[in-house]
Order: sequence, then structure tokens, then C-alpha cells
Amino acid sequence: MLKTVSKTADEYPMRINKYLAKEGIATRRGADELVARGKVLINGRVALLGEKINKDDKIELRGKTTPKNYLYFAYNKPVGVITHSPQEGEKDIKQSVETAPELQEVFPIGRLDKDSSGLIILTNDGRVTDRLLNPEYEHDKEYRVRTLDPIRDSFKKYMEAGVDIEGYLTKNCIVRKTGPKSFNITLTEGKKHQIRRMVSAMHNTVVDLERTRILNIRLDGLKPGTWRAVEGEELKMFLSRIGITG
Repeated sequence: MLKTVSKTADEYPMRINKYLAKEGIATRRGADELVARGKVLINGRVALLGEKINKDDKIELRGKTTPKNYLYFAYNKPVGVITHSPQEGEKDIKQSVETAPELQEVFPIGRLDKDSSGLIILTNDGRVTDRLLNPEYEHDKEYRVRTLDPIRDSFKKYMEAGVDIEGYLTKNCIVRKTGPKSFNITLTEGKKHQIRRMVSAMHNTVVDLERTRILNIRLDGLKPGTWRAVEGEELKMFLSRIGITG
């Protein structure tokens, strides 16, 4: 039995494992296993590990398939833990949760730098990656920030209007001052080290940065290094907001 896989991605040529992950068929590791077992066809022939596909290629799955059991978790990344691709001596999220059976098939969506903490979504649903990270969708994320020096009176006005960070003007955001040296900020974009660079452009320094919310999913009382399942109405609203209906 052959099952034809639909196409929604537009970044071609694309590795077959990335494509299957984006379509929610399997994680990239799981997709590699499907390819290795000869279960994936490209234009009628068996796919090869690492092979890239083009937009017009016909991708099919061979044999019986079972419905994907999607998992979603909210995880509080501690300071010092790397999101992806740790270097020698570093520890990433996967290594941090390797003793938790329920987290073995999930992967982190997006990044938080080593010196930052807070909410990361862990899932085995490859559809979430593009929907959540693609800048075209402009999903809002909220952060709690503490600075080295007192925040000037003009800080909120200039931050919200957009800050020039090395030639890029940031999009409008929402800033709420919470103390002499602290504020909350809501962004709809995520350039590398964006908040730290914005604060630096305002002649101040970030000393503590924590992501507290992604869309409707909140960190709430999660302690660093712990996680909880996202399910029920919370999950339904999250998937709806990123355009996934099933």
C-alpha cells in the first residue's frame, strides 16, 4: 500500500528527513529510519539517506502506516544549557532530559542562548517547526528582563518603536517596565540575541533574560529543568493559533 504525502514546504531542494518532519510524518531521526528501511519513495524509487528532494517530486510512504502520536511539552531551560548542537564540555536539552522516557522522541523548537532561561516547546510534531519559527507568521513571545543599569525614561518609547541593531531595525514590540532595572517585553520576531542587542543599543546591559510565554503557553510555576505536558484546551488553542487543525 502506498500513501502519498502532501506538500506544504517551499524551501527546495530539501533533505528528505527534514521534509517528512515538516509534514508531521516523523521526527528527523524517525524519518531517517523510514528511509533506511526502504519505506520512502521519491518519484517511484526508494529514497536514499540524506537525499534531497525538489518541489515537484512525488513523495510516498510504502507499507502500513500508523497514526502519529504527537507529543507536546513545555520545558523550562536552565541557564547554562544549550538548546541545540552543544560543543565540547557543553550540555544540551536532549542530554538534560535523557533519563525521562516520555521525552525521548521529542525535540526543541527554536532556541534560547546559553545565558538565557525559560520556555522551550518540546515536540515530535515536525509541522510545528515552520509554523512557529517562520517570521511570516509573527507569533508573540514574552520575556522577563533584568538590566545592569537603571532604565532611562525614554527606554520604553524607543524600544517599542524599533531599535537599529547593526543595520536591522527591529519590529514594533510591547515593553512594560517592572522595576528600576527590569522590564517585560513581547516580541513577534526572534533575531539572534535580539533582546540583548536591543538593550545594548540603548546603552545598557542584560544581566538576566527569561522567556515566560510563547503564544498562549506560559511558563507559570515550572522550575528550571522541569517540564509539563501541553494538552487539552491549551494545546487546542496553541495549534489553532499556528494554523494546525489536526
